[in-house]
Amino acid sequence: MTAHTHSYPLVDKLIEMFGDWLKHRREITEMCQFDAAEFGRIAHDLGVTSSDLDELVRQGPHKVEELPQLLKVLGIDEDALARAQPLVMRDLERVCALCRHKSECDHDIAEGSLAEHYEAYCGNKVTLDALEREAHRDHPASPAPRH
Repeated sequence: MTAHTHSYPLVDKLIEMFGDWLKHRREITEMCQFDAAEFGRIAHDLGVTSSDLDELVRQGPHKVEELPQLLKVLGIDEDALARAQPLVMRDLERVCALCRHKSECDHDIAEGSLAEHYEAYCGNKVTLDALEREAHRDHPASPAPRH
């Protein structure tokens, strides 16, 4: 007799979310064990302030999920940007992670209107505009993405 296995996507997703939550709680606990000087050195090494690092750790690893989608709709190659300008990419990630407009961004992603609306609230707007201009200058034959 063979055992039948049933797939329960909702249960599997809840288990995965709980595992992620536990891992995140452990990371926060580990972070709290650093003294201020050590924490400051880590933040400096990462190129962020201590308060930004604290906020980033507390936010968790999924706080920049919107950025790759925004780069894609704007026609900016995320991998190429990370290779050519890693500091710019890190700053884009930092600003995205600390953003207070996640609900608007997520709504626009779901509606398929991110390219048309991100400029109204995105803290990365100036940098993204510069990257778009740079991409258009480097490839003048291809039309710039319009939003």
